[in-house]
Amino acid sequence: MSPDPLFYAAAIPAVALVGLSKGGLGGAFALIGVPLLAMVVPPMQAAAIFLPILIVMDIVALVAWRKHNSRSTLLALLPGGIMGIALGWATSTYVSVSAMRLVLGSISVIFALRYFIEAARQSSSVEPTATPERPVAATVWGTLSGYGSFVAHAGGPPFQIYTLPLRLDPLSYTGTSTRFFAIMNAIKVLPYFALGELGTTNLGLSATLLPVALVSTLIGARLVRYLKPSVFYPLMYGMVLIAGAKLLYDGVSGL
Repeated sequence: MSPDPLFYAAAIPAVALVGLSKGGLGGAFALIGVPLLAMVVPPMQAAAIFLPILIVMDIVALVAWRKHNSRSTLLALLPGGIMGIALGWATSTYVSVSAMRLVLGSISVIFALRYFIEAARQSSSVEPTATPERPVAATVWGTLSGYGSFVAHAGGPPFQIYTLPLRLDPLSYTGTSTRFFAIMNAIKVLPYFALGELGTTNLGLSATLLPVALVSTLIGARLVRYLKPSVFYPLMYGMVLIAGAKLLYDGVSGL
């Protein structure tokens, strides 16, 4: 298959945005990437083309963030994430992707708006209090993240809803996010193969886009290292708001 120039006109910026997200600049870019590619290929094919690219990006990001992690947060989220992927695979033919996007988008928008409203009420000199690890909440949000990741590559907002209130330092936050989604994407390979979405055509298209993926991931990883917490957290919550609005729009449009 030889895609026309229109395919690459959409695919190159889509992959670049996802790469910046994988590098550490938040989930909103990733959520924009797949719908952008879906403008020129069927949505399921767009998701399948992205999966091998995401895995390569994960490898690059894991190397970049190998020294940074919150082990307790990662271990708290993983069981739910794995359950979410299993649930997504089991119900993929029954639950509308649009309905899932609608739910995730609504939760994310409310969550982000709550942060900005509370921040506006507080003195700029008062640092928000970090919440402790909560196993039950981690399982709930981890499951939603795994499910959203499987059905729509949209696992970022639930992950952020749980992790951002923990107030991890930016490097630990990014390293934990990198590890969590690397594991999620690796697990998704088997279900995607079982659904017949990782054939030679889609894998070939993925391979042509890998250089863009690698460069953009490294750029994202470099940029986030220079962000202070006072800049990083408003930026991340802003990304959640944008991501949630995009999911909400896609969900309503698809119903």
